[in-house]
Amino acid sequence: MNFLAHLYLSQNNANIMIGNFIADHVRGNQFEHFNAEIQQGIFLHREIDTYTDAHEIVRKSKRRLHERYRHYDGVIIDIFYDYFLAKNWSTYSAIPLDIYTHSIYNLFREKSDELPVKSQQFIKYMIEYDILYNYQFEDGIARVLNGMNNRTKGKSQMHLAIEDLKELTPELENDFTFFFKDLIAFSSNKLSELIS
Repeated sequence: MNFLAHLYLSQNNANIMIGNFIADHVRGNQFEHFNAEIQQGIFLHREIDTYTDAHEIVRKSKRRLHERYRHYDGVIIDIFYDYFLAKNWSTYSAIPLDIYTHSIYNLFREKSDELPVKSQQFIKYMIEYDILYNYQFEDGIARVLNGMNNRTKGKSQMHLAIEDLKELTPELENDFTFFFKDLIAFSSNKLSELIS
């Protein structure tokens, strides 16, 4: 899953959110200097990723893109799933998306100095382009895909995937809806285990 989903699945616990957000920038067990809740957020992130990668619905979504994008299919699906979450945000949260995302930005501004350098760099980019809020728009997704394609020096051809999103929206949105229901239940149970 991508950033918005990981944050949402942290159940509005600020430290869990931070851990869940920075987890990709934390190698191995290099997290012991963080407080217990941030560590729990890192563990939750890793559990979510493992569960997601193994889920049959996610694998079905990846197969829809695999021929064109090969091992980048998973990265693209993560981005697409955040699009569907943002697009249907009111189904999952009573807090409007603009208010939710700005509260996230404020939290990250406040805590930025304590986070890994890569996280700090991404936070600046995320806030400048209002990435989390703009996930709900095709233009916002196109910007993210273009950025990812640039990071791979054009090898991934991910900038083309916006056309796949337009073409496959009904199938992919259906995949997301059924999968996310499972993921919410899994994450809630896992978080309860971690904090107990």
